[in-house]
Order: sequence, then C-alpha cells, then structure tokens
Amino acid sequence: MRALVPLVLGFWLSSSLTSCAREKSAASSEPVPTAASADIQAAFEVKGTAVHAVDGNRTLHYIKEIVAFGPRYAGSPGHKKFEDYLRAKLKSDSLEQDPFTFDSPEGKFSGKNFIAKFPGSRDGVIVIAGHYDTGYPLRNTTYVGANDGGSSAAILLELANHLRGKKLEGRASSPVRYSVWLVWLDAEEAMRTWTDTDSVYGSRHLAEKWKQDGTLPKIKAFILADMIGDADLNVDRATNSTPWLSNLVYKAASNLGTQSYFFQHDIGAVGDDHVPFAQHGVPVVDLIDFNYGYDNVFWHTPQDTIDKLSPKSLEIVGDVILETVRLVNARP
Repeated sequence: MRALVPLVLGFWLSSSLTSCAREKSAASSEPVPTAASADIQAAFEVKGTAVHAVDGNRTLHYIKEIVAFGPRYAGSPGHKKFEDYLRAKLKSDSLEQDPFTFDSPEGKFSGKNFIAKFPGSRDGVIVIAGHYDTGYPLRNTTYVGANDGGSSAAILLELANHLRGKKLEGRASSPVRYSVWLVWLDAEEAMRTWTDTDSVYGSRHLAEKWKQDGTLPKIKAFILADMIGDADLNVDRATNSTPWLSNLVYKAASNLGTQSYFFQHDIGAVGDDHVPFAQHGVPVVDLIDFNYGYDNVFWHTPQDTIDKLSPKSLEIVGDVILETVRLVNARP
C-alpha cells in the first residue's frame, strides 16, 4: 500500500500513483443505518445475533511468527520462509499455489499467490484477500511490516480456523452458502515507486488469470484487508470500494456494535489490491486503516513493529469480515 487516486465519474484516472501522495480528506462519511438483528450462523458456530469468533491473541501470535522471518520482499529469505510457513499452516486445506513472474523497474522477479478454498453449497465465491510481502525499497533496513503485510496475512490464517471443517451449507432462513476463498497476495508493494505499473503485481496477475478462466463472474464479493492491526483502529472508507458492499460492511459492524471503528472518514480512492478486480466489474471493498501513528508516521518505516498492534483491533476486523460474509450470503 498504496496511494490515493483521483476519481472522475466513478472511474480511476490513468495518472501515476505515488506512495507519498497520501493526503486524506477530513470529510466524514454519511453513517449507514444501523442493521437489524441477524440470524444465527451455524457455519461459524455462533450463538446470538452476529459473529464474535475471531481470536485476537492467536492472530497476533501469527504476526509474531511472520515478522520473525524478517523482511518478505520478492526474492528474500524471509519471503521463502513465509511461503513454507503458509504451506505448513494450511496443509490440511485445499490450497492452490499461483506462481507468476513480473517485470519491474528493479528487474524481473518471481512471485506466488496462495488460494485456500472452502467449498459452499451453491455456485459463487466470496473472496477474502490480503498481501503478505514487504517493500523492496526498504530491503536494507530492519522493516518487517508487522501491520502492513503481517496483519493481513495473519487475519486470513485466523479466518481459516473458522472455515476449516465447516460445511458452508444454507439454512431455511439464509439459504445461500457461497464458497469462501482466502487469498494471500504477493508483490503488492512497489518495487521502486508506486505507479499503475509498479504495484499490485500479484492481484493484477490473478485478476487477469481469473478473467481468462471464467472465475471473475462467479465472485459475489471481494473483501480486502490491509493494515488492520493498529491499536488505534479507524478503518477508513475508500471511495473506490463498491458502495453496496461498503454499506454491508458497516451493517455488519453495526450488528456487532463496533461501527464506531469503521468509515468515519472518506480517504478518496485508494490504490490497493482491490483495484484490478474492481476494474473488471467485481464488487470490492478495501478495509484499510491508513492512519498508522500520528500522521501515518509508522507506515513504511522500521517502526512498523508488533508493539503497535492490538488483539482487539484484529478481533474487531476479523469478526466484521465473518459477519459480512453472512450478510453477502443473505442478499436476495
């Protein structure tokens, strides 16, 4: 991550993005009406009106394991260690590895996306994604990306715990159960300076691949998590998210009583891994807290460390993602 991008008539301009162009709008978003009570969701073993399931301490432990590998930029030892770690964590799941190569201003590199697939009872897919790499320009520093890359990789591992072994079947009150795919995206970060062509290499590759094989029309929602572990959690509203899906996220948060952590400010259009899918017409939402420390001071610095994160923040975002999955399934 990432840059803020201008919008014209709902389309992204083709002007270059820069990672330093991150001025936020102070305008508050209009609150979405509070949602009504939700049904019990058997697939996530929840009793009551909404999902309270994510274990923040376990998720934080995953982040500690991930940052212990060191930097995870393309071609680094830490990158390879993370790949091996992920394969070991998901050894009992249906895991697809998606290798690719990409040309960048710093040369040719190899990357790899990972897709863990949890089948549902009806045709259609809900994708939950996040990146795991760290920035190549910071390779000669102690930067380990605890929040930026670490938190998204870890929350996907935690969500796998709530999908593994579950039969995502419909109920009389909520008859649709789409498959859920968890996607660890590689090479999100710019190799030199963030532009349209020097960023989101893994998601651009995967969006094109899924366009070619016919997967894209099956995606009912693409939910992206990025920088979601900050102890001072404020998930911003990215205006290049799909409005109805952003509203559904807010409804999910309202069901859980955590709406005050979401969408209090619009930050404009954000350059991130959701963009290649949005450009192909997939409904997307980017869950990102792009104010990491005062004036984003910890972002893309060696100060992005585990002590800045909170289990509570990870729980809040993870629970809202699970509740959003339920609400997407319940849509007519």
